[in-house]
Amino acid sequence: MELRVLIHAPRGRDAAVVKGVIEAHHATQICTQPGDLMRGLNEAAAAAIVTEEALADAGLMQSLAAWLAAQPPWSDFPFIVLASRQPGPRPARDIAALHSLGNVILLERPLNEQTLASAADAAVRARHRQYATRQHLEEISNTRIEVEQLNGQLEARILDRTRELASANDRLMKEISERERAQAALTQVQKMEAIGRLTGGIAHDFNNLLHVVNMNLELISMYAKEEKVKPVVDRAKSAARRGAKLTGQLLSFARSQSLLPRLTHVNELLVGMRDLLEISAGPGVAVELELCDDPTAVVVDSNQLEMAVLNLAVNSRDAMPDGGTLKISTCAHEQAGEGELKPGAYVRLTVTDTGGGIPPQLLNKVFDPFFTTKPVGSGTGLGLSQVYGFARQSGGQAFLKSEVNVGTSVDLYFPVAPETAAEYEELVKAHEPRRAVKASNILVVEDDADVRRVIVECLGLIGYSVTEAPNGTEGLAAIARSRPDLLVVDYAMPDMTGAEVISRAREMVGDLPVILATGYADMAAVERLAGKPAILRKPFDITTLGDAVAVALEGATRERPVALTNA
Repeated sequence: MELRVLIHAPRGRDAAVVKGVIEAHHATQICTQPGDLMRGLNEAAAAAIVTEEALADAGLMQSLAAWLAAQPPWSDFPFIVLASRQPGPRPARDIAALHSLGNVILLERPLNEQTLASAADAAVRARHRQYATRQHLEEISNTRIEVEQLNGQLEARILDRTRELASANDRLMKEISERERAQAALTQVQKMEAIGRLTGGIAHDFNNLLHVVNMNLELISMYAKEEKVKPVVDRAKSAARRGAKLTGQLLSFARSQSLLPRLTHVNELLVGMRDLLEISAGPGVAVELELCDDPTAVVVDSNQLEMAVLNLAVNSRDAMPDGGTLKISTCAHEQAGEGELKPGAYVRLTVTDTGGGIPPQLLNKVFDPFFTTKPVGSGTGLGLSQVYGFARQSGGQAFLKSEVNVGTSVDLYFPVAPETAAEYEELVKAHEPRRAVKASNILVVEDDADVRRVIVECLGLIGYSVTEAPNGTEGLAAIARSRPDLLVVDYAMPDMTGAEVISRAREMVGDLPVILATGYADMAAVERLAGKPAILRKPFDITTLGDAVAVALEGATRERPVALTNA
């Protein structure tokens, strides 16, 4: 279709004669009526041969003008006009009609067959080059080459399409700018990830030290009988708990900690972190807590909830450089069902500031990763996306409302804790470790000698028979010699992870009760290799250890794994 030559010569045998001359080399189509010519042009053709007298049709000229004006930038359709020789100059009207066709080859009759055939060949070759240009432009668009290359290709072929070229140039420059911004943001993220890995490694080692300190304080408390020792131990344990909280926040910053949900009272958590919020907000921002009187119990990772609130507080501080008010409020048991949030009972946590607000056109982007209105280097664009992801992962949702020059409000919804969660809280609050109810042998696999020693001593104190191994290889060898009643294993070890030890141990001896004791665990890797074992988050105390061992040995099953911790 695209290589046809259309012939419109309505008088006499002109059309048949022209066809006879060129059909040996080109596909041809005779268009008897003006409408036939226009349909042929719309279907695609290589060139058109028309007689000068046919151009006297005003309707045809109007249709041709509209069709030519609608040509794409690459197209300059060729016409061969067969004109009669005239004794004098052509009328101005005829000249204007010829010029309106643009790309015209004018042949005066009478003419010989060779001249007509050569003109048809030249027109078809010119059109073929235009088709090649079109294909090249499509390839340029698909591969997004530099705008200078695109400009160079277009300048030689489309001199009268400067407006379209300018528009294409603007779009490409915008894409380049966005790509540069994304690259700068990626560089910042990579820097933060490097810091995060360093922080995570330090926090993991510090967590082991705290674990040894904490459990040895427990032992001192149980061994020492003097009353004056108790307040000293209590103060040291309080400091260890603060250190454990700090390492938890460092691991959360490093994103080296999977979510370990547990019963959390939102109001109590916010009251406990008020000092931290005031420090984070700075002296120019007034922090207000407006907490409801109803219970606000939810099942979430409390460390991650703290980080989410801190992220929002820091964002609010940055939005109020001249000072303002940061209000954090809660509302319990709200029946909600907005957007993707299913109807049900939720606890709503709202963080509101009196900053400059966010323009309406940006509201649908605020939760996108890497999106930020801050200058490059001042933010990663991950704060709000982490808050949103945490809320979704916890079974809830996050919503943001903002008005320019008024302020911004972020609502976090979390499902109200089920009644069964309260039962576990009572277990955690027990003051005495659960003693061994029967003789049981426990294998402890832990690469840190101090941590391993204190766990072994505490289990022995409770009343269990304990075997120990410094790594996964020796632990599996011990299992091969004698099947234990329970395996307590660390996650991060040099020769193999705790998850790999659990998987191989179960291949050896079948279903074996296990407890994964760790301050850091890649939960996706754990579940892939070992299912969903009970988790003891370091540092833990003797009470939590005794409860976890007793539950595991009694064969207690829960629909969801519980994160056992004394934090």
